Order: sequence, then structure tokens, then C-alpha cells
Amino acid sequence: MSFYDNLINNFPQVKPPSQKKLGFNEKLKWTGVILGLYFLLTLIPLYGLGENALEQFRFLSMILGASFGSIVSLGIGPIVTASIVLQLLNGSGIVNFELTKPDGRRRFQGTQKILAVFFIVIEAIIFVVMGGLRPEVGISSSVLIFQLILGGLFILFMDEIVSKYGFGSGVGLFIAAGVSQEIVIQLFNPLPSPFNPDVPSGAIPVIITSLGAGETMIASIQVMAIIATIAVFAFVVFVQAMKVEIPLSFGRVKGHGVRWPLNFLYASVIPVILVSALIANIQLLARLFENMNMPIFGTFDGEIPSSGLVFWFSSPNVLEEIVIGTFSLTILGQALTYIVVFVLGATVFSIFWVQTAGLDAGSQAKQMMASGLQVPGFRRDQRVLERLLKRYIGPLTVMGGISIGLLASVADLTGAIGTGTGILLAVMIIYKIYEEIAKQHMYDMNPMMRKFMAD
Repeated sequence: MSFYDNLINNFPQVKPPSQKKLGFNEKLKWTGVILGLYFLLTLIPLYGLGENALEQFRFLSMILGASFGSIVSLGIGPIVTASIVLQLLNGSGIVNFELTKPDGRRRFQGTQKILAVFFIVIEAIIFVVMGGLRPEVGISSSVLIFQLILGGLFILFMDEIVSKYGFGSGVGLFIAAGVSQEIVIQLFNPLPSPFNPDVPSGAIPVIITSLGAGETMIASIQVMAIIATIAVFAFVVFVQAMKVEIPLSFGRVKGHGVRWPLNFLYASVIPVILVSALIANIQLLARLFENMNMPIFGTFDGEIPSSGLVFWFSSPNVLEEIVIGTFSLTILGQALTYIVVFVLGATVFSIFWVQTAGLDAGSQAKQMMASGLQVPGFRRDQRVLERLLKRYIGPLTVMGGISIGLLASVADLTGAIGTGTGILLAVMIIYKIYEEIAKQHMYDMNPMMRKFMAD
């Protein structure tokens, strides 16, 4: 065994459960415990923190599952960055993992974890050294860096616990929790905004106070944001439910069949998480470089990107611009650029994710064969199943990537509360967790189903 394999095998990890299948109550318990611990960590401030230049990026903190200024200021950023880098390297052929084999997938996952730890250290140093989080006078920068690294490792291992013992993944759980919390705050918070002390933070209190003061324009903008939020939510639920069903039969149970569902958004929410995290990291780096008087990625006007790459990679609030009469060709160009970047990124990451996550035709055919399924009218052969699945999975991967990228980017342009991308991520993650809970409940109530369907 090579040195690198030894490193992966001996790298700190969460011990997998001893039993093959955990029960519903056990998974629910661990998911709840980790969620509660995550919220607790977001409330623990960094000791010795002076200036918090990242506090204004609340919308980025939702996507990154972070709370800037707390011990988990890094959020899921290092985990997602490691995944992006490794998928690009593997997809381009610079490194090669045999993802169709268990050893190849184990090496890929081990390498991703090592990279995540590397990016935790690097991002902690960058956040402090480049002025995003400045220590108080008399406090060493290394104190903040140590706390950020500690918080990043907490998030990394909490994600692993959820993946092995709970429902879904920690990355998805933290994003959904952050987005849901932010939507409630942005809707109902009656307290003044830290950036504008003259008005409340919540949309509904703003509408009430604006109408009372006769400021119908401000009230109209908030009403449009609420309508956009409801519309985005409803449309995401509709698209998430779209499926392609493949008729299959049980080879050992004559006369009985099943329709194997393939989601239209085949790679699920992962491509949007990766693209959103990539754009969020670019914006954070742009702010850090600007603080150092090196605006190589662009500049900001307050918390709004105003020039450079970061401007074209940000989403304007098109509906608000139209309502107040400031819509222009520049805004249109910015909106179109944002859509193109999101669609291309989501498509590329969708293709890479299907290959790395075992969702390709070969892996799915193997899973179906293990469940006793076959194509009606054909002999029981994995190659037949694989050829059938290739006709669906390839187009669904590309079309799903394009569709989810278009949906997320256009939703962002509406100015929906919690951002369109945030709503999309939260809805799809919660829906995925619901599907896992329903499947787990079905298995617990009907143990014989395990013999006919793969978990």
C-alpha cells in the first residue's frame, strides 16, 4: 500500500455506524443534534475580534452556511472549494480517479477531505491577513486564525456525521438552516437595520410603516419582493417534482414491475451549491483585495459591487430597477452575464457531479441489478440496463444543469427575499431530506422492502 493510501486510511474521520442500516429515530436524533450544535456555534463570537469587514455580506453567508464574526465564519466554503477543485482536476484528466471502483471513490473522498482541511487553513489565514476579520489591539492574528481553523474543522466533521448518521448531508443542512433563518428575519424582523437605522429590517414591518408615512414606492418594492419570493418558491417546488419514469420488472417476481424515477434535475441541488459558493468566494476575495487597496477583482459601493469582474458576476435586482425607473442597458448586460455564468457553471458541475457521485449509467445499472430489476422483455444483463439508462441520464444531466442554472439565476434577478438561489437551495435540500425521511419510514414499517429496493 502506498504512502498516500496510508495517509487517507489514517486521516481523522468519523467512525461509520456499526449496523448496516440505521433506524429512523436514530437518524432523526443525529440530524437534530448537529443542527442544534450548528446554530449554537453561529452564536459563539470570535475572541479578540475587532473590525468585521465581512458583516455586510449576509447574503453570501447564507450560501456559504457561515456566520461572519462567529467561530464558523468559514462555513462550508472550504468543503465546497475542495470539491470544485478536485472535480475540475479529475474532469480535465490532470488527476485520475477510477470512480467506477470502490477504491477509486475512496481515494477521491479521502483526497477531497485532505483538500478541505488545506483550504480551511488557507481561508482562515486569508480572512485575517487580508483584513476581512481584524483582531483587537493587543490580540495576535494567530488567535483569530486558530479559532477559524477550529470552527472549520467542526463544520467538516459535523458534515461527515450527518452524511453517515443522519438525513442528507451537513453541507445541505447548514445551507437550508441559514436560508430559512434569513427568510424569517427578512420578512418579520421589526428591529432597525444596522445599515439603515431609520427603517425596520423586515419586509412586512417596512410595508406597514411606509404605507403609514405615505411612501408608496418603498411599500411597492417590498410587496414585489414578497410576491417574487412566493412565485420562486412555488416554481421550484413544481420543477423539483418533475421526473422521468423508466418501466422495469422484478426478475424474481413474475408479473410485477416498478417505475424507476429519474429526476429532471438529475444532479439535484449540488451544481447550484458549487456555482454559488464559487461566486461567493470571488466576491469575498474582491472585498479583501479592495481592503488592501488592490481591487483586482473590482470594487464595491457599500455592500453592492460597482465595477470589475465582481460587478458582472453579481445579480442586479431587475424588478426593483424597473419599479423605480432606473433600468438601463448596463443593468441588462449585467443580468445576462450573470445568467450565462450561472448556466455554464451549473452545467459543467452537473456533468462532473454525476460522474463523481456514482450517478452515472453504469453505477445506476449495477444498483438496479442488485435490487433484482431488469428491462422488461430482455434478459437480465447489466449491459442492457446501462444502454437504456445512457439514453436518459446523459440528456437529463445536461438539461437539468442548464435548467437549474437558469432557474437560480433568474430567481436571483427578481430580488426575492432570501435571494432566489437561497430559496431554490433551501426548497430542494428540504425536499431531498423529506424524500430520505419518507424512504426510511417506509423501510422501517416494511422491512421486506429492503429485499426489493436499494437504499
